[in-house]
Amino acid sequence: MSMKTSSTQFKQRIEVQMQDTFMRESVASAQTRMFTNRQVAADKLGNWEQWREMGMDIRNHVLENLDYYLHQLSESVSSNGGKVFFAQTAEQATAYIESIIQDKNAKKVVKSKSMVTEEISLNAMIERNGCDVVETDLGEYILQVDDYDAPSHIVVPALHKNRYQIRDIFRDKIGYQGSEEPEALTRYVRDYIRHDFLEADIGITGCNFAVAESGTVTLVTNEGNARLATSLPKTHIAVMGMERIVPTFEELDIVISLLCRSAVGLPLTGYVTALTGPREEEHLDGPEEFHLVIVDNGRSDILGSEFKDILRCVRCAACVNTCPAYRHIGGQSYGSIYSGPIGAVLSPLLGGYEDFKELPYACSLCKACHDVCPVKIPLSDLLLKHRQKMAEQGMTPLSERMSVTAFNIINAKPLLWDKTVKVGATLASGLIRNGKLPLQIGAIGEWTEARDLPQPDGQSFRSWFKNRQSTPES
Repeated sequence: MSMKTSSTQFKQRIEVQMQDTFMRESVASAQTRMFTNRQVAADKLGNWEQWREMGMDIRNHVLENLDYYLHQLSESVSSNGGKVFFAQTAEQATAYIESIIQDKNAKKVVKSKSMVTEEISLNAMIERNGCDVVETDLGEYILQVDDYDAPSHIVVPALHKNRYQIRDIFRDKIGYQGSEEPEALTRYVRDYIRHDFLEADIGITGCNFAVAESGTVTLVTNEGNARLATSLPKTHIAVMGMERIVPTFEELDIVISLLCRSAVGLPLTGYVTALTGPREEEHLDGPEEFHLVIVDNGRSDILGSEFKDILRCVRCAACVNTCPAYRHIGGQSYGSIYSGPIGAVLSPLLGGYEDFKELPYACSLCKACHDVCPVKIPLSDLLLKHRQKMAEQGMTPLSERMSVTAFNIINAKPLLWDKTVKVGATLASGLIRNGKLPLQIGAIGEWTEARDLPQPDGQSFRSWFKNRQSTPES
């Protein structure tokens, strides 16, 4: 899988998802539950706004001194016996990991959930080498078994599937014969893939945060699969975005406190795992080799741009869980592994406007995401910057540009504006029938397609207001 998850046009994806009643009900229910839990957890912590300020300051400090902390992290990992590779591009990252697979003559790889490995299409490379790769996170495993279906949520990738669909997928693909009860499905998968952990030559994980001072890689999960994937195979490869660093464990405590409460509404997730290099000689568990692959893949360009605030993101999906647009269209409508407000900002930066130019417009600019982001990323402001850049580059439709130009000219001349709104009000009263215009064309047609317009009385607001002022009250 790569950044782009669908070749279907954005509007077509939305039309399909809007007809998926279960998906919309599931998303609405999950949003309500996770948003409520997040608020309760934040209130219990106390001084939530101060915690958000601390989180923002920590992330900003790291970004402002990223070269220093990357060097410190590299030195720390190396001193612990690990190996570090800096990958400027996705191709360099996959090529390095491919060289390890070939050197080890690996036949099987187990993976824990990782957005950055999906971003660089890691699984496709592994399979090209004739090596089996098994996603061990339950949600990711469901998608993989279902012919690599696209994720619909950053934290809950299989949110769009119900228990009956999952039961049928497991029945058709891996021989499941049990009920649709979640506990039964989970037990079956746990038993079904247990041998994969024991047989795997390499375990691959992401990295929620790396501690620069100690060279520690931290994984925040709700399942025990990541610990099996990092302790049983002889080689562990951690892949991280270059910005996912904290200076010390003191800052790690703060950002994890923010992450867990914002993501799942709990003080901590099921497992917070800290790994520092390969196993030591006197230890029995852990890999013999540890590799840390630090991925740029466009992040340096973002760091030097007006979008640098997005690199503060801790991937909690709190913005997704509060977004009204996501609530109606679901995650797969975005056509990217990153959905919701964070995806609408990040996908065009990492994947380009050509594939993701519609996403900055998949937003009502309500700013709800501002209020919940634990590190105070101004997401709607960044979406407006995307729109501005696309307009400056001439990427908006010609009809839209002509309409805006005409509006600016008319709006700058009060007399012309007054005459225009009067004519418009008169025309509207004759054209609008049953809440619709006779021709549904362009942006106006798209806007009114799902809305019923009020029946106008042929009078502009300005005319109505003037008449009210001139008419004495009875």
